[in-house]
Amino acid sequence: MFGNHFYHATTRKAVALFGTIFNNISVIRQDGSGNVLNQIKVPLAYGPKQKFLSRLDTPTGQDATMAIKLPRMGFEITSMDIDSTQKLAKRNQIVENHATDSTKKKTIKQAVAYNINMSLFAMAKNQDDGLQIMEQILPYFQPEYTVTINPVSGFDYKQDVPIILNAVTIQDDYEGDFQTRRALIYQFDFVMKMKYFGPTADQGVIKEINLDFNADPGGANILENMDFTISPTTADEDDNYTVTVSIT
Repeated sequence: MFGNHFYHATTRKAVALFGTIFNNISVIRQDGSGNVLNQIKVPLAYGPKQKFLSRLDTPTGQDATMAIKLPRMGFEITSMDIDSTQKLAKRNQIVENHATDSTKKKTIKQAVAYNINMSLFAMAKNQDDGLQIMEQILPYFQPEYTVTINPVSGFDYKQDVPIILNAVTIQDDYEGDFQTRRALIYQFDFVMKMKYFGPTADQGVIKEINLDFNADPGGANILENMDFTISPTTADEDDNYTVTVSIT
């Protein structure tokens, strides 16, 4: 009904982009004198918060070394909704030069803007680990951080993606007896301003037009009063150029 198959992997790119931003956060442990005991790079994975809490409660998780399991980070897509504030004209197109055929242009339908709501959570055993993670995130969002991506393969078109931090919540997930593992959870709620593009196509370029002045009475004299200017003057038939016509 809608046409041929196309797929720009927009949502997949959004997940990869979001994860790349937070994949280099570390936690440093110090002694009472301020000497560094060890530094841990916080692992990051895609998945819901409940999945990681469930893994902590398994027998393997209880017997494992705490530094291996916590701290850790995860993120997931929570919802998507259309962004009516970025609504564009439906007939707009992105046009670029064709790589191999000068008689054609590469075109792509204009995008529709969507808000992708993402939740990032950091789980830590103690408060200081969680605070270190939080302070390595908050200064970059005021309240947004913009990243430039190439949304459609084969095109030079670049898209700026604002990532907006809307809220931060802290949860002490501890219930039960003293043998139940405690987990401090810092949750960051973001909105990614993504655009979903339509199918690509090749469109012919108008290189020549034919004007018939004979059907117009007195048209034989029109050419005498017309001045054609080609810019640039060095352009040949395969180049892009502009023709300006002046009629006196």
